[in-house]
Amino acid sequence: MPFTPVLHSVSYAGFWPGQARLTLEEFVAKAADLGFPAVMLMAKRPHLSVLDFEDPDKAKRLRDLLDAKGVAAKVIAGYTNFSSDAEHPEIPQREMQIAHVTSLARVASLIGAPMVRIFTAYEHPGVGYSQLWYNTVEAIRECARRASDFGVTIGVQNHHDLGAHHDTLHDLLEAIGEPNCKAMFDAWSPALQGQDLAAAARKLAPLTCHTTIADYQQRQRFHYQPNVVNFEQKTAWSQAVPMGEGFIDYAAFLGELRQGGFDGTVAYEMCSPLLGGGSIENLDRYARQFLSWLAQV
Repeated sequence: MPFTPVLHSVSYAGFWPGQARLTLEEFVAKAADLGFPAVMLMAKRPHLSVLDFEDPDKAKRLRDLLDAKGVAAKVIAGYTNFSSDAEHPEIPQREMQIAHVTSLARVASLIGAPMVRIFTAYEHPGVGYSQLWYNTVEAIRECARRASDFGVTIGVQNHHDLGAHHDTLHDLLEAIGEPNCKAMFDAWSPALQGQDLAAAARKLAPLTCHTTIADYQQRQRFHYQPNVVNFEQKTAWSQAVPMGEGFIDYAAFLGELRQGGFDGTVAYEMCSPLLGGGSIENLDRYARQFLSWLAQV
């Protein structure tokens, strides 16, 4: 298998309507039973919250469980937004988030995970773009420097507004300029933007340490306007479907990442409603299909 397959625990976290929920310990056992050699652990309850796992004894028990099941923790998936609560600048929100990411790096070192995933910032009406850029660069740079004390890499996922385009993400990482700050570059964003996936992957491959994937079909949406007896077209719904059944050209994306030198981890996530529902049986079916699909790709 060309890449190390990873299962993201958000897939069994019970966040979207109808989705089955497993505890963190149950998830680790599930990943092992499905045949995954590694996991990506969601850094919030009901899974790996720093409120629970900064206790070294509890972190050791988790690491022992991972070892017993033969599953490696590859990524702790943090959730950050460095423009959060910008309308109240007297509250040190960025400092709180930097402290949170530092705590995640500490927990990562305790359980043997080499990477912590973070997000950038949503655009905010109270912050100009250049100021938002500066604030986010400074914050992530400090996160990376603090994470380096624990031997942990910070991975920036192209999820939030800032850095959603591959050229901008590349610029952002260059501006941060820390050797342990890399891209966790995903195909989902450029695919929805209508970008050339192969070109995007080619540019980000040298900076990418991990990627997370899922597949989607587009479902058209319309709003009926009775005054004109017609429908207004709305933004399409992205319907999650099994790997290989959607519109995202992952063969081209992963191929260009490989050609560019990427040989890291590929995580599968089920973080939105699936076609077929959120039962354990359907979640397991999707996860197994991902393993089969990745082996063929």
